[in-house]
Amino acid sequence: MHYRHFHAPRRSLLAIGLLGCIAPAFAADAARAATELDDVIVTASRTPQAPDSALAAVTVITREDIERRAPASLPELLRGMPGISIAANGGPGKVASTFLRGTESDHVLVLVDGVRIGSTTSGGAAFQDIPVEQIERIEIVRGPFSSLYGSDAIGGVIHIFTRRPHDAFDPSLNIGAGNYGTQRYGAGIGGRGETSDDRGGWYQVHAAYESTDGFDSYRDNPANAFDSPNPDRDGYRNSSLSLGAGHRFNKAWDVEARALRAEGNNKYDGFNDESDIVQQVVGGRLRYAPNDKITVSLNLGRADDLSDNFSLGLPNGHFDSHRTSGSLQGDFGVGAGLATLGYDWRRDEVGSDTPYDQTARITRGVFGQWQQAFGAQSLQLGLRRDDDTQFGGETTGSARWGWEFTEALRLTASYGTAFRAPTFNDLYFPFFGNPDLAPETSRSFELGLRGKHGWGGWSVNAFETRIDDLISYDPTPTPERPFGQPNNVDEARIRGTEATVDATVLGWAVQGNITWLDPRSTSGFDDGNLLPRRSRTNARVDADRSFGAFSVGASVAATGERYDDPGNTLRMGGYATTDLRFGYTFAQAWTLQVNANNVFDKTYETAMFYPQAGRNWFVSLRYAAK
Repeated sequence: MHYRHFHAPRRSLLAIGLLGCIAPAFAADAARAATELDDVIVTASRTPQAPDSALAAVTVITREDIERRAPASLPELLRGMPGISIAANGGPGKVASTFLRGTESDHVLVLVDGVRIGSTTSGGAAFQDIPVEQIERIEIVRGPFSSLYGSDAIGGVIHIFTRRPHDAFDPSLNIGAGNYGTQRYGAGIGGRGETSDDRGGWYQVHAAYESTDGFDSYRDNPANAFDSPNPDRDGYRNSSLSLGAGHRFNKAWDVEARALRAEGNNKYDGFNDESDIVQQVVGGRLRYAPNDKITVSLNLGRADDLSDNFSLGLPNGHFDSHRTSGSLQGDFGVGAGLATLGYDWRRDEVGSDTPYDQTARITRGVFGQWQQAFGAQSLQLGLRRDDDTQFGGETTGSARWGWEFTEALRLTASYGTAFRAPTFNDLYFPFFGNPDLAPETSRSFELGLRGKHGWGGWSVNAFETRIDDLISYDPTPTPERPFGQPNNVDEARIRGTEATVDATVLGWAVQGNITWLDPRSTSGFDDGNLLPRRSRTNARVDADRSFGAFSVGASVAATGERYDDPGNTLRMGGYATTDLRFGYTFAQAWTLQVNANNVFDKTYETAMFYPQAGRNWFVSLRYAAK
């Protein structure tokens, strides 16, 4: 059981301002980015590798995908991706939970430019407050990855990369409007290059703003004695700024720094009906690579998740969540293999007018990994030990194997263990928390087959995850907590199969996926029941085609029936939505686009009593240098 956190905003932009001051100095070198991510992925192994080389199931969302689909929010962008389902408490800005491969919403690790984000109180990341206008690409890696990243990576990792330049001079502009009084604006400038002696740098500045009057995001729940119907529009506003700069001193040394800040206001229904929010991530990296066999990098970062809570216009509490982290990683080529050794450090803090018994803890982790190819076969082995000042230690490991038995077909198999540390709410929330909680743990098996052909590619992955010591509310009274407390009392077993296809058919670029899940509780009163808010079937198809200066496309996303409660008494029906898009590039860098979403005006909910948007449209004008 988890509570949504509320945090007090801070108006200081000191860290971002300092980064903005040094950006021109890097730009003077006519610079290039220290790490190019267009043709590689980094999340599946913490080292750069070609997507086809990964021994895990990986989905990449590019900037081109984002601009073509023009989603209203990051949860909308993620909805229907392989293995992902979303439960949102209304429209833009409202709390959205992301379930990856049927695991809990706090069983996914979320990174922004390599910095771990997420609330130390509720445990989840505020996807709804990260503007899509600030995102360059997203890597979604499915499966257990605690052996590389530590806590939370039971279902997988979602790694968000902010905007970055691609040319020596790279300006961009986006303006748009739609119904519900929606407005979105974005503008940025960046540059990159290099000199003949392999020196150079890069810079990027991007600002964005969005606002919407919204719609009534909550319908009356007669079973809730504290429910007070409030049939009004629930609006949202978000202003954001991202900055980045880097410099390569020579072939061996380079440095980069990035920052993202988003702040806004969110209105909703309930005892508390408004909040001011801040999401801020600042990070930097120093890298030394004297030759092709050795790379050593030092990474530092801080993530802040802050909110002020209001009721009828009056302040009603705040929560501040802070994560400060650092890591030292070395990658060493040994013969035909690559050895990785690393050390991670993190301090989690909470500040609030709610009195917590403890407000800070430190986690230290050491990890090692071995990667090697043996002809047509590949191997990736990982081992990690985490020590936490609250609960002690946890050891996790993984083994991944691949066999490319033809030029077109590759078989993969893997096993991994993972864990999630209890949050400050689990441990110390007044009259509720249990300081004796142990981490939730899991073990997962996976078997996959993928093919790559002239017309495109496909993959099929079957997996099973068993989770022990799930933290749930235990009504058993204790002398300290006569009404019960959270305990490690639940277990779950999740089986599933994912299938994806990416093809060109009669000039149409088609991407499709379908996920079949059997996510069940295996303990207590809910033994045998489906886990709440997770459908047994999810599917999505995207099709796009260009006709000269014109482009057309459509997306269909479908979800089967789900239950909103562990007892499987509150059933939510399945649904399918259809989105259409039309674009016209009337000059080399200018595109006019119209998006029509939920064109058949389907009424549906991803969380019971929280309706989603009906038929809606959005028109945008975009400038992007080619």
